[in-house]
Amino acid sequence: MILVDTSVLIGYFRGSAGAPYDKMNDIIDNDMPYGICNYVYQELLQGAASKRDYDSLKEYLSTLPFYDLLRRKESFEDAAYMYMNCRKRGVTVRSTIDLLIAQIAIENNLFLFHNDNDFTNISKLYKNLKIY
Repeated sequence: MILVDTSVLIGYFRGSAGAPYDKMNDIIDNDMPYGICNYVYQELLQGAASKRDYDSLKEYLSTLPFYDLLRRKESFEDAAYMYMNCRKRGVTVRSTIDLLIAQIAIENNLFLFHNDNDFTNISKLYKNLKIY
């Protein structure tokens, strides 16, 4: 199963060209199972240009599987520790949301499909963050 990040879906929905968007086409064309999380859902909806786009996007996204943190408060503690550990090892993750998305992928044993250097850097230190 694949957790798709906002960094891929924004460009994909805009019709951008490039390897990540070709891979997204492959995922869809081959009926590969993929989903999103609530943080990606919000980021995508808040980027809608109009009410019509918002409603259309909401309708489509609601058909996808949603993944979430599994261990409540402990999940947030682990994400905070991930930030501290990355920073201590010279990697500054720019987004708290990215840490939570990485934590969701780890906890649900999902491959994370992204187009964001934060995830690449986290995965160098956290081998249990599987990148698609």
